[in-house]
Amino acid sequence: MTDSMEPMETDAAIVRRAIEGDERAMRLLWNQHAAHVDAVVRRLAADPDLAEDIAQEVWIQIFRALPSWRGDAKFSTWVHRVAINRTLNALRRTKRLAATETAIEEDSAYVEQDADRSMLAHTIDEAARKLSPGARTVFLLHDVEGYTHEEIATELGITPGGSKSQLFKARAKLRRLLAPLVDTSSTGMDRSYAAPGF
Repeated sequence: MTDSMEPMETDAAIVRRAIEGDERAMRLLWNQHAAHVDAVVRRLAADPDLAEDIAQEVWIQIFRALPSWRGDAKFSTWVHRVAINRTLNALRRTKRLAATETAIEEDSAYVEQDADRSMLAHTIDEAARKLSPGARTVFLLHDVEGYTHEEIATELGITPGGSKSQLFKARAKLRRLLAPLVDTSSTGMDRSYAAPGF
């Protein structure tokens, strides 16, 4: 059915074979990780055609960089990081990131990780597509991927204050976009979703 090589073959063994040019090993890595890579790229790019192009670039980069994977992190974690970095580079190159550096007050509250949030994941994803490219990217990196403002600043070439500003704008717009959904749900939920930091 698929290219399963040996029942319990480790990531390290598959990667080694891929580095040596084994096409079955490359296909196996792609089969195991393509859906996740596509999801990461689509979330950040928000444009299906652009995401398709970037995903191809990501895979070229993954296969080129295989020798740099040392096995100190899970292979899936390494692939995830390559996908984010390559996507951000591609977005920079196409000038789709609108990084606005506006000083704002520290907004340190996080999105609550609870069952209600997971039920709203699809709706939040749709709302996030309506954000400006810069605000969407910072929101996804900070609130979804868990990056700090300092890490985001380094990745995007902006200041931590610029990252905080974009996150503030993203959260404010998401509050507005999701307000009708919150209003139609049970009255007990209204307060929790209106809390600062969403």
